[in-house]
Amino acid sequence: MDFGRLLTAMVTPFDENGKVSLERTTDLIEHLIKTGSDGVVVAGTTGESPTLSHEEKLTLFEHVVRVVDGRIKVIVGTGNNNTNLSVDFSKEAAKLGVDAVMAVAPYYNKPNQAGLYAHYKTIAEHVDVPVIIYNIPSRSKVNISAETIIRLSQIDNIVAVKEASGNLDQMAAIINRTNDDFHLYSGDDGLTLPILSIGGHGVISVSSHLIGPEMKQMIRTFLAGHVSESAEQHRNMLPLMRELFAAPSPAPVKALLNKLGINVGSVRLPMVDPTEQELGSLVNVYQEFKKSADIRIVK
Repeated sequence: MDFGRLLTAMVTPFDENGKVSLERTTDLIEHLIKTGSDGVVVAGTTGESPTLSHEEKLTLFEHVVRVVDGRIKVIVGTGNNNTNLSVDFSKEAAKLGVDAVMAVAPYYNKPNQAGLYAHYKTIAEHVDVPVIIYNIPSRSKVNISAETIIRLSQIDNIVAVKEASGNLDQMAAIINRTNDDFHLYSGDDGLTLPILSIGGHGVISVSSHLIGPEMKQMIRTFLAGHVSESAEQHRNMLPLMRELFAAPSPAPVKALLNKLGINVGSVRLPMVDPTEQELGSLVNVYQEFKKSADIRIVK
């Protein structure tokens, strides 16, 4: 299944009391569709999944599926470091009409490669929707090796990987030794173009909350063969991408969305809002990027 090129790892909107706001979620979805997202990943790390309850996640999944109504793809985060719970949650989510489930590498208990393979194989065997692997060693403290991902890709409904290892050699090996219908997505905004250049399919992005049209244009420009132009577009976005992760995510992206009138509320502890200085720096970088982008469009 092709989920598209630009997927947004969606923040979870909260109200003034810190509760999930379905009204604000609706507004955010419409914004993301309007600005070019081909799909959303709901209740991933950017969605503050560690602080969402089981019931909140299911309510959120059901609402997003209903609001999207088939216009873009809906992928939901269902993985944790307990295989049986990951299976049960994935089965519940699949019943809600999601397009796929995404399971993060088991964290904290640090399984070996045999355990990682068995974990994903077990999830895939128990659900009838596509499964996306999420490899993020910086958070899980385990790297799913290229060999393991290649083996997992041979399971019919394991269809993609979100790769946030930062290891382009590993990613090239995965792309080279998996079928063309198995897609590798960048898990790092700043590596989007390098990963496309080695055969990656797209990106699961945080920055696309704010610069979706520009990211979509960069991807299209590259795919059209205009490599130098896409490289320039990529370089121009990098300062903003870096700034969005200067403080722990998703605090910066939520703060900037709020500043721009797209109300998504604050973050839940143990995350905290950016300082005034951090937000001021982020706003300045964003404004400079948008100003330069407008100038380039005028030309």
